[in-house]
Amino acid sequence: MSFQSIPKVELHTHLEGCAPPAFIRGLAAEKNIDISGIFADDGGYAFRDFDHFLQVYEAACTTLQTPQDFRRLTMAVLEETAAHGVVYMETFVSPDFCGGGDLAAWKDYLAAMKDAADEAEAKLGITLKGIVTGIRHFGPEASKPAARCAAETFGDFITGYGMAGGEMVGRPGDYAYSFDMAREAGLPLTCHAGEWGGPSMVAETLRDLKVARVGHGIGAIEDLALVDEIAEQGVVLEVCPGSNVVLKAVKGWTDHPIEKLRERGVKVTVSTDDPPFFHTTMTAEYEMLHRTFGWNEEDFATLNQTALAAAFCDEDTRARVAKRLEPAND
Repeated sequence: MSFQSIPKVELHTHLEGCAPPAFIRGLAAEKNIDISGIFADDGGYAFRDFDHFLQVYEAACTTLQTPQDFRRLTMAVLEETAAHGVVYMETFVSPDFCGGGDLAAWKDYLAAMKDAADEAEAKLGITLKGIVTGIRHFGPEASKPAARCAAETFGDFITGYGMAGGEMVGRPGDYAYSFDMAREAGLPLTCHAGEWGGPSMVAETLRDLKVARVGHGIGAIEDLALVDEIAEQGVVLEVCPGSNVVLKAVKGWTDHPIEKLRERGVKVTVSTDDPPFFHTTMTAEYEMLHRTFGWNEEDFATLNQTALAAAFCDEDTRARVAKRLEPAND
């Protein structure tokens, strides 16, 4: 079985976090920015733990200063992602890193990203959609401009709203205003929860933010009644096993709860999160799921159908991507 050639749907990525280290080093050199401390001897990103990861991530983002930088980034990311069989990708994009939450500036950055996405779809056969993301550890007030940017630019390219960042900052209900704003504008919603916060964080996120999808969500496994509730409600988990292993949210692949969640009827999807940070790809994720849990082609086909059904896109796009997932005729 060639895991790389399987057509895939990926729902949980962070655009800046997908930046190849060489790309960020190149931008830093162009702009005379010294961020040499964020790289390991092998050229990859270097971090000690989750909090340090956030610092390294934000340091890398200091090189991304113009719409053209984001156009180049988007193209580089889509080229790499498409090489691993991904035919549809959703990515978290933050106005905080694209004009500091200013709506007019955000629209300029957005136009550059969409231009690259259109070019990549024509050349590579991969569709990209953006989910505007508030940064949790920036605080509840800072999430409001992000939600406004989402509401004002919801359409063909921006198709959802969510929240990422430091999960242990505040409680989900503290951010309800921004989620309500996005919901009233018609955006579907997702939120990171249960990567670090345990089942209570997942439960509060579902109750207070009323999201259709949860980023990670693996902490729910500690409360089987909550797991059953998630399954009954049809909430989709955007699971990122390789990320969880590297950041030590779980002890290792054999300890990852994705299989137990799936066995209890939870709709799970698989994504890479920030692939160069975690030394992963969608091909590598599939290989490890096969090696660890014995997942086969049928399992992966079901996985991708689940992801496509949960995708934040219009029905024409969903139908177009569905054709890409069909098995090739021998």
